[in-house]
Amino acid sequence: MGPIVPSDLVRADIAASFPQCRRRPLIPRELGSNTSWPIFPDLRGRGRLLILNHVSRQEKILVVDDEEDIRDFVSLGLRHEGFTVSTAHDGKSALHAVDQFHPDIVICDLAMPGMDGWELCRRLAGDKRRGIIILSARDEVTDRIEGLELGADDYLVKPFDFGELLARIEAVLRRRVPRASGMVRAGNLLVDKTARTAQIDGTFLKLSSREFELLLLLAEHTGAVVPRQRLLDEVWGHTFFGDENNLEVYIRYLRQKLAGDNTLTISTVRKTGYRLDIASPREPS
Repeated sequence: MGPIVPSDLVRADIAASFPQCRRRPLIPRELGSNTSWPIFPDLRGRGRLLILNHVSRQEKILVVDDEEDIRDFVSLGLRHEGFTVSTAHDGKSALHAVDQFHPDIVICDLAMPGMDGWELCRRLAGDKRRGIIILSARDEVTDRIEGLELGADDYLVKPFDFGELLARIEAVLRRRVPRASGMVRAGNLLVDKTARTAQIDGTFLKLSSREFELLLLLAEHTGAVVPRQRLLDEVWGHTFFGDENNLEVYIRYLRQKLAGDNTLTISTVRKTGYRLDIASPREPS
């Protein structure tokens, strides 16, 4: 049996042989040298593929590493756990991704061409809402101390176990992103799911129930396209058979109510859906 190559909806079902690994995929300590995908060496001849329900989460993670195998490997595991993931190959592209993707956590290597991980940590350390985890082959105590002093929340040495990486991510999220409050933040927009309110820089928006549901769904997937059918299903219900133009009407209402903030835009993606984008503040002309 050859290497097991999972996709976004496929995991190796290893419950029988490895009961301790039922909840998450087993992550090897070495990557195969003859393939661009990670190999699950302990599963050869023993694992079987199983289609699983994909549980999505609102947290977003940026994986920065100059090695494509590592980027693919980590992002694959995180997507299996329901995170929204983006990747970058060096510090410069990572800074651009941070501006566009607005991750909750950045996982970065240190030794990269151009802008390395040290400089990237210095640039990102100022935003206390964003967590940083260094994932590096440098295992000297002095390197760990320097990384943490630069502002990183945690430091994990390669080779690593994915379960440990996931546990550290969850710990950083608990400190950085208080999910228990039911809050969703998208730039200057703060949506309270419990109180069913939305505010921009402290100013509350006057929203109907349907407008609130639409805005919440878009805010939970900031930077990603939410398909039209999903918006209709989740806001109007699966049994809705009315005029789909109602969606355009409510999107127009939301755009009008967000117009006072020049960083928030609801973009139309033709024949697909809508996306809430966050831009850098524009200087008044």
